[in-house]
Amino acid sequence: MEQSSAPTASQENSPKAAAQDSQSTAPAKPEKPPKKKNKIEERGAIVVAPLPISSPAIGSGIVPVLGYIFPFSKNDKVSPPSTIGAAGLITDNGSRGFAIGGQFFLKQNTYEITAGFVHGNVDYNIYGSGIASNLKLPLVQTGEAFFGEFLRRVGWKVFVGPRFITGRSFVTVAPNSNSIVPIPPEVGLHSNLTSLGARLTRDTRPNHFYPLGGTFFTFTSDFFSQGLGSKYSFQSYKTEFSRFWSLSPRQVLAYDADFCATSGAPPFYGNCIYGTNNQLRGYIAGKYFTRETAATQLEYRLVLPKRFGLVVFGGLGGTIPGGSQLLQRVQSGKFLPSGGGGLRFALSQKYHVNLRADIAQGRDGHTFGMGVGEAF
Repeated sequence: MEQSSAPTASQENSPKAAAQDSQSTAPAKPEKPPKKKNKIEERGAIVVAPLPISSPAIGSGIVPVLGYIFPFSKNDKVSPPSTIGAAGLITDNGSRGFAIGGQFFLKQNTYEITAGFVHGNVDYNIYGSGIASNLKLPLVQTGEAFFGEFLRRVGWKVFVGPRFITGRSFVTVAPNSNSIVPIPPEVGLHSNLTSLGARLTRDTRPNHFYPLGGTFFTFTSDFFSQGLGSKYSFQSYKTEFSRFWSLSPRQVLAYDADFCATSGAPPFYGNCIYGTNNQLRGYIAGKYFTRETAATQLEYRLVLPKRFGLVVFGGLGGTIPGGSQLLQRVQSGKFLPSGGGGLRFALSQKYHVNLRADIAQGRDGHTFGMGVGEAF
């Protein structure tokens, strides 16, 4: 017996049948095409920060920063992300300059290549000593420099390799009425500086930009020689050790220790200088030029909602007994305390790269500084 395929009257008039019929006859709505993601943003992260600057040493102005963080190879899941970037400098005292550079991690974290170039003129102050400790001598230094470094992993997360620095500069005294602060002998001379050196590092941090744990150690040595075309022959040694503890998913305790030493006959700006590399915040660059320095600091970091963060830090540094400052001989060690706090804002949530704003109190006064990334 054949079964009739014609629908019954009850089926024809049922709401369900009507709904199915209307769905079958209604025109299909066109699907919205998926939004295309920017390939650059999909692969890495762009960091842009127009940093204001207000420094007793070089004046007030702006430091525009542009960076790109990305994996060098999509198939490399071991190497840390690489970085390329550029920065400028414009202040109201006439300082102008720019810098470009990059750091690349290759071949399953086997190689690390770093290079950079800087060019410009910087108007800054150096300070006297004794009765002239509150007086300053304004200098203008123009020039350019290139830096390159090639490291290879040799085992146990240890990298070692050569580095190269070359540059030239010309230092002059800006018009001023100060006759007490002595003029450094390098003023008025065209100077070429060239060095060959080496670097050793061991890095166990899971994230270079905002470590939640692990350690970082580095030792660098640079040998400036007249045989390489350098005007001055001297040696520079720097060591840094950092340790990080994760107290909770939003809290980190960070420790950092730095040591710097020079030997030979460096120009005054070739010595160890407090206030230039965040080794001790709260000090104006140009106040302490010494042959040997040591500094240590502890920082508490807290992640807040809405991409914000908070830090509190304290530290202690010192000029090593027997070292020499720019304008006087240091007969005994001078302790340099530091303390302060700051705010953070995540410019990149993908890599946790923060915009940093810190205010710090030192022995002689306070400083305010901004930057991209943590102080250490």
